[in-house]
Amino acid sequence: MLARIWHYINYPYSFGKITVSVTTFAQGLFVLVVALIAARSLSSLLYHRLAKRRHIDPGLGYTIARLVKYLLIIVGVLISLNLALSLDLTSIAVVFTALSVGIGFGLQYIAADIASGLILLFERPIRVGDRITIGEDEGDVRSINLRTTLVVTNDRIAIIVPNSRLVSQRVINWSYGDPRARISIPIGVAYNSDVELVTETLLEAAQGVANVLTDPPPKIQFLKFGDYSLDFRLLVWTRDPNRHPQIKSDINYRIDKLFRERKIEIPYPTQHFLLKSADGAQAEKLAALINEDKAAERGSHSQRLAADHDDSL
Repeated sequence: MLARIWHYINYPYSFGKITVSVTTFAQGLFVLVVALIAARSLSSLLYHRLAKRRHIDPGLGYTIARLVKYLLIIVGVLISLNLALSLDLTSIAVVFTALSVGIGFGLQYIAADIASGLILLFERPIRVGDRITIGEDEGDVRSINLRTTLVVTNDRIAIIVPNSRLVSQRVINWSYGDPRARISIPIGVAYNSDVELVTETLLEAAQGVANVLTDPPPKIQFLKFGDYSLDFRLLVWTRDPNRHPQIKSDINYRIDKLFRERKIEIPYPTQHFLLKSADGAQAEKLAALINEDKAAERGSHSQRLAADHDDSL
């Protein structure tokens, strides 16, 4: 009985160039599982070892660990196919060629994401730990996988971004190259404002703010004479670009406080009606129309407030 069971377990079944038995299939499956476990363990170990080396860029250590993981998985898959199905490299190449044709027709977007993932790992325009802005989303890169990249926002919301989007679209990398980044804060003041006083006030507003560098120093630019304001821009530098929303908020608080103390006005668009000539009846009619418009606007505003109150309840 044992000899017969052993015979059936080792009996080879042939399907064209594929020869498989229960024993060889089990061997191939075992090698694949060992390769996956080894790839994950060695990749994690290598990443943590490289992360302890301060002279090595964390993004580079992550890339090396990922490439080692993918290499071990590919080698394990090839060996397992050879053991389980008795496929040589030529037969495996034929199989992958057939799969590539199928990928080209039905899985082209997934193939594009995988190719883009390899580009991100080799070219490294975006690295783990970088602060990026893509479209309206901004966050820190936590991991670059084979098909997708994980980005976590300040609200701790995880955004899964396809790798092809990071390669083909415009991406702002706040951490690329020079760790310093310049932050621009636009501001408009009334036409009757003292330009020198505005410049002095804006420079004072940028002093003493956390994460704002003194070298290079803050700078003021007088941009243009706007439609209803004098447009300025305050430029500051920081080594923590991922905190630029909070830096802008802190500076805006100081600008508002200093502008109120020094009576500097921030204008808003207004409309003026100039009536050159009209008799008494026409003037009264026009005044009545204006009052009706104002009353209707106040009524619609009250209705919106009441509706918002009802919604909140």
